Amino acid sequence: MRAVVQRVQRAQVTVDGRVTGAIGSAAGGRLLIFAGIHRADGEAEALLLARKISQLRIFPDDSGRMNRSLKEIGGESLVVSQFTLFADLRKGRRPSFFDAAPPEQAVQLLERFCTALHGRVAQGLFGAHMHVESVNDGPVTIVLDTDMWKKESHPLTE
Repeated sequence: MRAVVQRVQRAQVTVDGRVTGAIGSAAGGRLLIFAGIHRADGEAEALLLARKISQLRIFPDDSGRMNRSLKEIGGESLVVSQFTLFADLRKGRRPSFFDAAPPEQAVQLLERFCTALHGRVAQGLFGAHMHVESVNDGPVTIVLDTDMWKKESHPLTE
């Protein structure tokens, strides 16, 4: 799985003029998470990514340092499915999305990912043409990929 995580003040998803998910009305930290699922991903990747994001220390402590996590502060997240995170542009100019999970698999893993995140979780509408609005905070943007934690892909994980 891949995710682009942005610390935001507020964010919302609109589909056909109707807000389907929004964060930012409650106190605390907020994350806008664009999540992509690879065709080889399973529940292990969904749980790993949710745990890593929940424990990212990207919210300020009392000294203003990025030292607190979503889990610690009980913040909220807006999760938007984004198969385009697996675009393959090695050939030509039109992206291939062969590596993205098929919808049935992606819906199931996205739900598992959302239930494993800490705090309140809002979502976009899977498969819909969405308009995503956000006000970045920082800005802080982190890109994560579950492949970075596989033993064979990183020598420091042994």
